[in-house]
Order: sequence, then C-alpha cells, then structure tokens
Amino acid sequence: MADKTRKLPGADHPITIAKNPDRVVVKLGDLVLADTRDALSLQESTYPAVQYLPRANVDFTALERTEHTTYCPYKGDAAYYSIMAAGADGENAVWTYEQPYDAVADIRDHVAFYPNKVTIEIIAD
Repeated sequence: MADKTRKLPGADHPITIAKNPDRVVVKLGDLVLADTRDALSLQESTYPAVQYLPRANVDFTALERTEHTTYCPYKGDAAYYSIMAAGADGENAVWTYEQPYDAVADIRDHVAFYPNKVTIEIIAD
C-alpha cells in the first residue's frame, strides 16, 4: 500500500464536497436502491458531479459486495457492490471509499452509483 501514489487536490485538480440540498433517489426500474436528503455532491476537476449517499439510506439487501477494487490517488481504495436485480448489467455498479484520504474524508460511510447503470433523480424541494 505504501507504494501507491497519493495526490492532494489543488488548483490543477480541485475536489469539492458539499451537501446536496435536494432529495436524491436512486432507482433500477421501479426498485428504489437509495433515497436520501443527506447526499454529498463531490465535484472533481472537470468531471460531472457525483452524488455520494449515506450508507444508512441505501438498500443493501439489493446489493452484493464484490472482490473488485480500484484506486484513486486523490481518494484512496474503492470497494464495489453489484446490483443483483440488474444481472450482468449491475456488476460493480456501486462503489464506496471505506477509508478515504483525509482531503475527502466526508465521503466515508457513503456510496455512489454509476449513472449509466441506474436512474439518479435529484428532486428539488
């Protein structure tokens, strides 16, 4: 683990995390996978914002942990879940940083969904 490159967000690669003031609902068809008013919106560099939802607001009975992992030098090691009802299309569709780096510590205990695998509704109050 010590040989992994770590990078800090900065002017060349900014990362901001802010509470999303709106309700965020994640669905697979009619199946609600997550529903929260406590999502965090992570904006990394020029990438689209990613909604991180508290684990407490996610239906983990619909998910299955996988062995897949990835590494981000800004955030750390990501673990993955598959959406069982989606079959092969749902493989590794959900990720989480269980021990994120300090710069993004707010996303600990949150998960994110690939928007091309599910419907992510942001409902303004």
